[in-house]
Amino acid sequence: MELLDGTYSIQGLPVLDIARQFGTPLYVYDANKIADQIKSLRNAFSGTDVNIKYAAKALTNLSILKLIRKNGAGIEVVSLQEAHIALKAGFTPYEIVFTPSGVDFSEIAEGVSMGLGINLDNLSSLQKFGEKYKGTYPCGIRLNPHILAGGNYKISTGHSNSKFGISVFQLPQIREVVDKYGIQIHGLHVHTGSEITETDIFLKMAEILFSVANDFPDLKFIDFGSGFKVAYKEGDMVTNVYDVGLKLTKIFTDFCQHYGRKLELWIEPGKYIVSESGTLLVTANIVKSTPTVTFVGVNSGLNHLIRPMMYDSYHHILNVSNPKGGNKVYTVVGYICETDTFGADRKLNEVREGDVLALKNAGAYGFSMSSNYNSRLRPAEVLVINGEAKLIRERETLDDILKHQVEIDV
Repeated sequence: MELLDGTYSIQGLPVLDIARQFGTPLYVYDANKIADQIKSLRNAFSGTDVNIKYAAKALTNLSILKLIRKNGAGIEVVSLQEAHIALKAGFTPYEIVFTPSGVDFSEIAEGVSMGLGINLDNLSSLQKFGEKYKGTYPCGIRLNPHILAGGNYKISTGHSNSKFGISVFQLPQIREVVDKYGIQIHGLHVHTGSEITETDIFLKMAEILFSVANDFPDLKFIDFGSGFKVAYKEGDMVTNVYDVGLKLTKIFTDFCQHYGRKLELWIEPGKYIVSESGTLLVTANIVKSTPTVTFVGVNSGLNHLIRPMMYDSYHHILNVSNPKGGNKVYTVVGYICETDTFGADRKLNEVREGDVLALKNAGAYGFSMSSNYNSRLRPAEVLVINGEAKLIRERETLDDILKHQVEIDV
């Protein structure tokens, strides 16, 4: 979204026109931005044939997934439902890697029956996998490298107290199970968290993976996960993916020479690909002044975008209806019946009731984490592609909320 001649636009389409056409609240995604982000990763890792596996949990709309596949990426899923959606979007089982956490083994078995790539993140599942498949179906292993990294503890997944992965200190137990059943280990995987800005963290992960890889002679890939940080506001530190790509590619190439053959380098970006493409459009219902603060109450809330309340995340807010208005300080809040703040003490162009506000960086973990809390309806989704705004999800109705309820006589 950019300001052109006093009008906020996406691919030349005025944002207010999109809001009028489809209503608010509304998620709007820019297809060009998604394509550009995938291209930037390929350029950053140009020293090797990088295999990009989009982390589907960030945003699973079918049309978005089709767009991502069209731009050459594979996909990483964490549930069977995501896997089925990926298949419906056109991904082949070969392009899908399934990395569940703490699921019943029946889900892993179904993933195998679907022909998915499988990553196992606990010794119990590895044991059951060996008992059932022995050496007939390959798998990968998700390791916990005991590295604390990321922008928020809740999204740090590679530290010693994290539930994710098998501890690197349990390598002897991994080897024991693998050798006992002759399991084919085709990949090693690690993901330490989200919003990692330091290249050294990725290099440290690589050193750990390389040291473990020497114990597994049949590897085909090493998966470095992701965690690439994007800018949420001006001046934000971000991941220099070109620095990461240059340095990681070099040490990966050196390792492959030491290993004796070329392996595939995988990464699993989610937020990096879709976050900046997304904007949540909302309408100001009320402007409420108190002796200490002026609130703008909008027709959305944590039921549509939970990240500010869950992670204290920052989303830049713009008044797209009044871009030339004088600046005033507001606290933008939602309509949910509990503390529900999108942004406190924000300097915005003067907000009037009925103005449309835009919350930026809403493409990742926005709609995908939305709910019907307070029995509110989830919003519609629109993709701007080739200069056209196209509806890719209808707005919910009350019938959608009631659809699976069973009314009994009481």
